Amino acid sequence: MKTYDVVVIGAGAAGLMCALTAGYRGRRVRVIDHANKAGKKILMSGGGRCNFTNLATAPKHFFSRNPHFAISALKRYTPQDFVELVERHGIDYVEKAPGQLFCAESAKEIVAMLLTECEWAGVEVTLSTAVDEVERHGEGMRLVAGSERIEAGAVVVATGGLSIPTLGATGFGYELARRFGLAVTSTQAALVPFTVTSQWKAELGALAGLSSDVAIRCGDGHYREPLLFTHRGLSGPGMLQASSHWMPGAPVQVDWFPDIDVAANLADQRQNAPRRMLSGWLNDTLPKRLVQALMRWLEWDDRALATLSNREIEALATGLEQWQFKPAGTEGWRTAEVTLGGIETGAVSSKTFAVRDLPQLYFIGEVLDVTGQLGGFNFQWAWASGVACGQAV
Repeated sequence: MKTYDVVVIGAGAAGLMCALTAGYRGRRVRVIDHANKAGKKILMSGGGRCNFTNLATAPKHFFSRNPHFAISALKRYTPQDFVELVERHGIDYVEKAPGQLFCAESAKEIVAMLLTECEWAGVEVTLSTAVDEVERHGEGMRLVAGSERIEAGAVVVATGGLSIPTLGATGFGYELARRFGLAVTSTQAALVPFTVTSQWKAELGALAGLSSDVAIRCGDGHYREPLLFTHRGLSGPGMLQASSHWMPGAPVQVDWFPDIDVAANLADQRQNAPRRMLSGWLNDTLPKRLVQALMRWLEWDDRALATLSNREIEALATGLEQWQFKPAGTEGWRTAEVTLGGIETGAVSSKTFAVRDLPQLYFIGEVLDVTGQLGGFNFQWAWASGVACGQAV
């Protein structure tokens, strides 16, 4: 029987951050993960370059049934704190979009940094080992992992959500929470591309690879992000963001001209360039193939601007600024970046992340009902919740 102060289940972003923080406090820490590599999701994120934080991180960028839950941890460990850690390890980074920081070279550097910090903190990391049993044992916990029986003063569950099962995602954390009497909200794939009906698949597939900077509305979400056509449907940052708000059967609205008052601009062009064709005006802003498709979808004939009536201009403006489609669904867990929903936070301390009625059990990171928008927010939540837990465990 091996004994540790802390056993962390999950060698991802939150788990490793918690482990190294606790290790530096003099705690004897063991990390156990069933995957064959630590930080698999870190390695594939951001196109292999890891969008490791967002300088604009604030509670408003997160979804949760308890929107106040994330405030404490996010205040205590900020994006600047993580940037300082990155800089101490000599990792170069770039700001691709306002606030969004990526590794200049490779996400492998972030995983190497975390594992190095764990080594310096005296943390043991065990991979390719599944945790089979977790049970309360007096004032501590007892685990079975592989052929080992382990006693721990505390267990931290950092097993993530259900997204991208090929990287090892499972529902283990949710099952464990339910076993100890915690409620789990409904979960759904989020930050995930939309699929379309077979009728639309051929139409959109012909535009695969085209991207356009648009404004997107879905439910209560409104984003100004690029849209990307794929062979399966619609993707790109804008659609990934919208997926966190989408409910089956609901429409997604696209404004193809977010920087232009279409009606006013067309009226001006009709006055000053009456012989100009409608397609020519559209081509100033949108790719030619997309223009052809939009005119077909909205059943417009190519005409000289001089022939457009005021009513027709208003109709064109509405079609371009409020174009709607109803997704058939999403690509699901296979490509989802995160899980929306998770363990209800009411039973968990926002300061320590301990279960209120079982203080030797902790839950951190994505397994909880806290989900960030696209752009590095989910990693910042992992770092912040990991540090807060590591300081308390």
